Amino acid sequence: MNEAHGGGRREDGQLYVVATPIGNLEDITLRALKVLAGVEIVAAEDTRNTAALLARHAIAKRPVALHEHNEARMAAQVLAWLREGRSVALVSDAGTPGMSDPGALVVQKAMAAGMRVVPVPGANAAVAAFSASGLADGRFVFYGFLPARATARRAAIAGLAPLPYALVFYEAPHRILDCVGDLAAGLPGERTIVIARELTKVFETVASMPLAQASDWLRADANRQRGEFVLIVSGGGEAENAPAEWENLLRRLLEELPLAQAVRLTCAVTGARRKAVYERALEEKPE
Repeated sequence: MNEAHGGGRREDGQLYVVATPIGNLEDITLRALKVLAGVEIVAAEDTRNTAALLARHAIAKRPVALHEHNEARMAAQVLAWLREGRSVALVSDAGTPGMSDPGALVVQKAMAAGMRVVPVPGANAAVAAFSASGLADGRFVFYGFLPARATARRAAIAGLAPLPYALVFYEAPHRILDCVGDLAAGLPGERTIVIARELTKVFETVASMPLAQASDWLRADANRQRGEFVLIVSGGGEAENAPAEWENLLRRLLEELPLAQAVRLTCAVTGARRKAVYERALEEKPE
């Protein structure tokens, strides 16, 4: 590769962070194909998926595995390759490495070692879903996957509730009903939710509805519960984010968390004064 980006010694190799298609294999940039063809090593989250992508574009290369279970060990190996002057492309199963996918640790180690890290942008499920959502929020908070455990998930939603921005989540099919149910319980039902599933694939669906209706919509057809999901919940209005909103957040947190932790999180999220929050917490949940 002959691109030069950032710092690093000239004799070192470069680490390319390459976005790959989220479904349709044609959604890959010309630059990404050039990089994948030109590097010496392709480090992939799933070598089978990446091998199919490379074969589709006539790139004769055997990827090596770099996933969440071996990333710490492979980070050291990637650094060794880079110090030998070998170029490495880092890819995930779909989308951009490090975005709710492995890769951040490798990039962190490479940067700390003074290596050149080159982003090669491309498909992204969150941005694709937001572009087709019809929401006019303009700004959004990308959360990724909510916690798998119900208590932690509800606490996370409570912490996000006061934010005036659209909220973007990823979710897996086996948790979609629980996730949407908790969103409806923790956020006002009149907010809009956009459910985007199987983006760029054969059964792609983008549906918009009031949050209160989302669970019924999913249950109405079992096929709607299949695939990989992006969920977008519209931001709250002015009344929803009035100064007393911290009281509603505090009540929700007290249902799931110890008093001290609920007070600390409420203050951190809303900026409310600790004394006022603590006094109200004692009224709601006396110790």
